[in-house]
Amino acid sequence: MDTDAYCRDIEAHLCRRNAGHLVRVAGPAFEMVAGWAAMGIPLKLALRGIDRAVERRDAKGPSRRPLRVEFCEADVLDAFDEWRRAVGVGTAGGGGLGQAESAESAGDEPRQRPGPSLRAHLDRVVTRLTDCLASGAVGGDLERAIDRAVTELGDARAASRGLRGEARAAFIARLQAIDAELLASARAATPRDVLDALTVEAGHELASFRERMPVEDYARAVEAATNKLLRERLRLPEIAY
Repeated sequence: MDTDAYCRDIEAHLCRRNAGHLVRVAGPAFEMVAGWAAMGIPLKLALRGIDRAVERRDAKGPSRRPLRVEFCEADVLDAFDEWRRAVGVGTAGGGGLGQAESAESAGDEPRQRPGPSLRAHLDRVVTRLTDCLASGAVGGDLERAIDRAVTELGDARAASRGLRGEARAAFIARLQAIDAELLASARAATPRDVLDALTVEAGHELASFRERMPVEDYARAVEAATNKLLRERLRLPEIAY
């Protein structure tokens, strides 16, 4: 990864998100962003983390000061952690612990944010699936698969709050099955050349981890990263909880 180019891209994106205000990535800020590159954080994820930080700032009302990159680090690391969990990088057997995980193993407190409740998760999933249907961007078997998922999840939302023990575990397992079924429909509905292009992009995202991972783990990570890119392309939420 070209660290200088990586930092320039971060700087350019931050300037755009700050309405053109020039925000230099220099000195300690450069060292921090260079550390993101060294950890293998894909540029797209770093930009997504910056976007989150900007959106949270904007939600508080107008600000006269541009947002500095130092205040985006937590969001960048959160986006990276989410991606690592999704594709299996930095987990057991995945190889190549990042600096954040190395700090945790050394005894530092890991950064954790509470996840949504099961009911809130279902509300979000159903809303996003409904938006996907309303957009008209999908059709055929994929549209029917999404419609079936919306119907089943919509019927289950009211009951999900009272689930406990084995019933809750069984319901969560069913969510994983629905997610796998929908993803299979999405892959079947996507042209081969598009899937190949997404696989190439996934390989680029994982390039800095390739030498640190066993061949089988790397292949699984590329497949998971391809699926994640496909979800983003089709705007499909992750149904699994």
